[in-house]
Order: sequence, then structure tokens, then C-alpha cells
Amino acid sequence: MKIITLLCLILLSPVISAQENTTMKKKENKTEEEWKQTLSPQQYYVLREKGTDRPGDGGYTKHFDKGTYHCAACDAQLFTSGSKYESHCGWPSFDDAIEGSVKYVSDKSNGMIRTEIICTNCDGHLGHIFDDGPADTTGKRYCVNTTSIRFEKSKL
Repeated sequence: MKIITLLCLILLSPVISAQENTTMKKKENKTEEEWKQTLSPQQYYVLREKGTDRPGDGGYTKHFDKGTYHCAACDAQLFTSGSKYESHCGWPSFDDAIEGSVKYVSDKSNGMIRTEIICTNCDGHLGHIFDDGPADTTGKRYCVNTTSIRFEKSKL
């Protein structure tokens, strides 16, 4: 029995590895000069200098089409439309991120203690996460800068 199990693992491991590699995106390693050439001035300010968009109803704040939100810098998938909700905070809000797409970093800037969210793939600043989200789901509010994301409509 042990031999059969071992044989199955050996035979299936290339298939499992190939499946995992199709969803992983190559880590983005651009210089700051390359980012300046690639991004708009506002995108550079938000994504690379950890800036913040002005609050408001523009951009994706009141956008609820079905699809996926991607990093504006590297195109990595970050959030699905199913996790988006209206928080009335002035920025697009999500209650969850796609697994492995976001890193959490302690942020003690501007006299506050918060948790910054950054894109795992390119280290672009997305916004912050707070514990005042919908209690019936995750209880989290991913407060995201509109400039840091782009939307891709579902093809279904």
C-alpha cells in the first residue's frame, strides 16, 4: 500500500506543480525610474509613494459590475466583485482579498497605527485594512485607493 501511495505522489506531482504555476504571476521587479515611465503621476504617487486618493464617489467607489479588480501597476488579480460593498467611507471597499494577493504591513505614519495593504506581486500600495467591515462576512474593510486598481468585467 505504501508503494502505491508513493507511486501516485511521484506520478501526480508534476501535474500539481504545473497547475500551481499557471496561477502564479512572476514577481514584478522594476526600478523606480521604470515605474515613473509606466504609471501616471497619480498612480505613481499612490502605488509607489504610498499616497492616498481624495475621498469621493468617483472611480470605483460606487461601481458594482461583476468582475475582478486588478493591480493598476502589475495587473495581478486582487479582489472579486463579490467581495465589494458600499461602506460610505469615500473609497472602494472590499471585505476580502483573493488569497495570496495582498500583504499586510504595520503602518505607523501620520500619527496613526494602521495596517497597510500592498500588492504581493509588485509591492504597490493599495490602501489599508480596518476591522469595521460587515459583521456577517469577514468583519474586515479593505479600504482601497481607486487609482491603485483597475476593473476587468466578467465575461459571463
